[in-house]
Amino acid sequence: MTLLAQRRGMIASRRSGEQWLRTARLSSGLVLMIFVVLHFANHMLALISLDAAEAGRQWFMMLWRNPVGTVVFYGALLVHVTLVMFALYRRRTLIMPWREALQVGLGLLIPLLIAQHVIGTRIFSELSGVDDTYEFVVNSLWVWSPSKGLQQAIAVVAIWVHGCLGLYFWLRYRPWFAEAGPVLIIVAALVPVLTLLGFVNAGRTVQYVLFTGTSGIDPALLNSAEALRDLTIEFAYAVYAAIIVLVLFLRMVRTYRERRSVVEIRYASGQRVRVPRGYTVLEASRLGGIPHNAVCGGRGRCSTCRVRVLEGLDALPPLGPIEKSTLTRIHAEPDVRLACQLHPDEDIKVAPMLAVDRNFGIFGPGVVPTPGREQEVAILFCDLRSFTAISDHKLPFDTVFLLNRYFALVGRAVEGAGGRLDKFIGDGAMAIFGLNSSREEACRQALVASSAIIRELQRVSDELSAELGQPLRIAIGIHSGAAIVGTMGYGKTMGVTAIGDTVNIASRLESVAKEFNAAIVISETAADLSGLDMTGYETRDIDIRGRAKPLKVRIVPADAPPDASTVKLSRAPAEPVT
Repeated sequence: MTLLAQRRGMIASRRSGEQWLRTARLSSGLVLMIFVVLHFANHMLALISLDAAEAGRQWFMMLWRNPVGTVVFYGALLVHVTLVMFALYRRRTLIMPWREALQVGLGLLIPLLIAQHVIGTRIFSELSGVDDTYEFVVNSLWVWSPSKGLQQAIAVVAIWVHGCLGLYFWLRYRPWFAEAGPVLIIVAALVPVLTLLGFVNAGRTVQYVLFTGTSGIDPALLNSAEALRDLTIEFAYAVYAAIIVLVLFLRMVRTYRERRSVVEIRYASGQRVRVPRGYTVLEASRLGGIPHNAVCGGRGRCSTCRVRVLEGLDALPPLGPIEKSTLTRIHAEPDVRLACQLHPDEDIKVAPMLAVDRNFGIFGPGVVPTPGREQEVAILFCDLRSFTAISDHKLPFDTVFLLNRYFALVGRAVEGAGGRLDKFIGDGAMAIFGLNSSREEACRQALVASSAIIRELQRVSDELSAELGQPLRIAIGIHSGAAIVGTMGYGKTMGVTAIGDTVNIASRLESVAKEFNAAIVISETAADLSGLDMTGYETRDIDIRGRAKPLKVRIVPADAPPDASTVKLSRAPAEPVT
């Protein structure tokens, strides 16, 4: 076996273990987050009374101060801290996005903030025999040593922000996250505030209570335990500092050894970056200050960092499981690799496939950036028929008034059915269904919204019949299938939208509805998925540009819309997504 083959085998083995390491780090972090949430909830009980907090503490101790709970908690803590240090050692560069840097910095700071509290409660209790009740702990932090109390208040914020950032990195690309985001932000803000308010209320209470919790303890034993506690704290600080210094020293040693063996990454733009062998192409770009997309943060999930290998393709290491899965999903060509997963052994030349726009990422207020993902949705297009003829005889004010009435009824119908109103185009509109529901549910929602639009438009038409001169009529096209969904646009116009063949077909069906003088034209696929009985409507085959075979559709006339009044949707109407 050649040296190159051995190196490739080592890289493949290392990549196969990366997924396990991520899973272990996530699992241990979730255990610690559960502990933190319950601990903070216990503090919140102090807003009621000190006795309530103490009663909650008894349940908390039953869960965590038994042999199983102790092993689970301290095992998770040991695993998480070890993996954090290992990740810090493995990092090829300390250049990272600010959110990630904040999470790492807080993670390194937390042990320094909580060491005194951990050793001064459970460990001190075991050494001295003093029960670390809420009254005892609050006295020690609020009355006897306020500076330590301030330190613990800072620790509460640091721990919570660190944990929330970890959850954010884990959940931010879930389909439901954008909708749940506002609620999660409120919860994330309230938890540390209520926790600290509970601590303050407990502190003000113990100021006026004579603490006698140590009166039955031998003073000599108490003094000895306090001296041992202080010594243990100093020892913990020294060990932690030594671990960090050791990690940084090992990084320096590794960097020195790696720089003796470097590879050159050449870019199609003419830029060159020389990095130690073992760096990824994305790390090389960051080290060289070359803009390079990586929406998922270099975790191999989004494919936005992908590059086309122009030279040196044959000498590249094989695809790892993460990279292979992502590239297979996007049907990438053989010369396309993920920059965040590619560790070149030899000099190569690459061309990033998604050019970086320096204005990209400038989002409007309230916009939650969502990466592109393929999703099964239902698309609805609707358009007022003969509106130009109507508006030609109206004053501009009247035209705007009428359009706003129409836009309002469309918006209410779409959101009331659980869909998302995507955009208005002239006197037309596009809506997306199924962002947070099944494809079958999305098709039902689209038909419910269509029925409501037709019904409400007829009501407005009757109300304004004397002014209009002719009835208002609508043309609606509905289709269901896969579409690319993500945050698109610029500045204040950015928002979640959908693009792809499914959207184009729905738009085409809306035009067909006008040609057939129909209210709704829905593809046979969407009609069948909805579960509504539409067998009584005319079926036709229509040609769609770009499709080899005609598309079978159902034609719904204006005077016989589907009865959606009895349809029961499985979810509550969705709030509009900003």
